[in-house]
Amino acid sequence: MRKALTAVLAAVLLMPLWWAPAEATEAVGVTGPAAGSVGRLTLAADTDIPRGATVDLLRRTMTLAAGEKRHLRGRLEATSSTTGIVGLTERIRCLDSTGETVPVVAASARNHEGSDTSTYAIPGHLPLYADLLFTAPTAGVYTCVLQGTAYSTLPGTYHLTAVANSTWLESDDTHQQGARWWQNPACASADTAGACTYVGGGAARRDAWVFYDDGTPVHKWQAHPDAVSVSAQANVELTTCYRGTASCAETMQVHPRGRNAVVDTRFEFIQLDATAHACRTHSAPARRTVTDDAHHAVGYSALSNIPVDPACGSRTFLMRVYVKHVSGQTVKIDGVQSGITSLTNGIAFNNFRQDVSGR
Repeated sequence: MRKALTAVLAAVLLMPLWWAPAEATEAVGVTGPAAGSVGRLTLAADTDIPRGATVDLLRRTMTLAAGEKRHLRGRLEATSSTTGIVGLTERIRCLDSTGETVPVVAASARNHEGSDTSTYAIPGHLPLYADLLFTAPTAGVYTCVLQGTAYSTLPGTYHLTAVANSTWLESDDTHQQGARWWQNPACASADTAGACTYVGGGAARRDAWVFYDDGTPVHKWQAHPDAVSVSAQANVELTTCYRGTASCAETMQVHPRGRNAVVDTRFEFIQLDATAHACRTHSAPARRTVTDDAHHAVGYSALSNIPVDPACGSRTFLMRVYVKHVSGQTVKIDGVQSGITSLTNGIAFNNFRQDVSGR
């Protein structure tokens, strides 16, 4: 059995939530949910991510007005120099003109299971995605960076490699008017105090509603009066809690490593009526497996071009994600780490014209 990484966050492969040309080598325009286009920056050459290092891969500089919003999406595809398990974390971090990080940092990660892994779409190639809705706190120049980090408990020398052309950073070129960001509460990586939300056996809950009954303040979002439709997405990061892991409270560690976990999720974006009750529920269900080798997995969900039904009597929406344990390991729902790094999050968008991108 390969040596397990016990203190690293991680995420599962899913398709991107919007399309852009894979062969692009510089920023290109793509239709987005609001007016304007999406620009892509693509990694031009393979770039090593050494053991224990965080490497800046791509940088996008923007001049923004106070309160201006941009949706950024990053894809980091990595290969490994070892057959062992190595943690891979992707981050989108935005800096102000002084070089200070502007909260929030979006993160996504998964254990890379080795150069000989055949379960990925391309053997040995692990892709991760991360999303951030960045809001400029003041007028100024901001630089948003796509970063990769490699780490594990493996002995010896190894590195991961960010793959050219398949690693990219996208950003809206115009303001995402009225868009909103959700994130769930603080949840430390080790969670020795047991403050995170868990679903599974033993002391854990059997199910949970992310952004609804997990300690997140319930927010009711107003679609813009001029929006022709709305879109929404959510990224939920889950961690298996096998015995001996450093990623879960000890009371949540029920089974030995190798049991894996299966959960059912259902992403809901609900239009409310004038009395704040459900009028139209739009949902995306999925069954997700999180292996103990991967140890962590992000489920990406998206609902596009949802009509705002005038018969409901309001333009108010509620976002939530249902997570139910099916079998195997207890699972932790990861949250905000170190005060600024978001691992589970959601975004709602106004569409001011018909969206043909599928984003």
